[in-house]
Amino acid sequence: MAEITITKDNFKEEVLQSGVPVLVDFWATWCGPCMMIAPVVEEIAEEYDGKIKVGKINVDEEPFLAEQFGIQFIPTLMVFKNGEQTEKTSGLLRKEQILKLLGL
Repeated sequence: MAEITITKDNFKEEVLQSGVPVLVDFWATWCGPCMMIAPVVEEIAEEYDGKIKVGKINVDEEPFLAEQFGIQFIPTLMVFKNGEQTEKTSGLLRKEQILKLLGL
């Protein structure tokens, strides 16, 4: 499974009720670092398919979620396990750093 688009309408089902850890990427089309990290996030989504879920939240299209989670900088990556936020970090990360956030 590739990345999924997360909206306020499917957030509860896709993230909070997920049976596997979820990596959530808050991003925007105009954000250079977001575009740089996107291929890495996509690669993780493909490599760890079934073990984790990767969701993308466009902050321009989902301002409610961005505000709810206090997103001030993008890209911001968050990890949710068993419906709870366990990690949150902003900025450009290497693949190894993202995998460490996920505990992989």
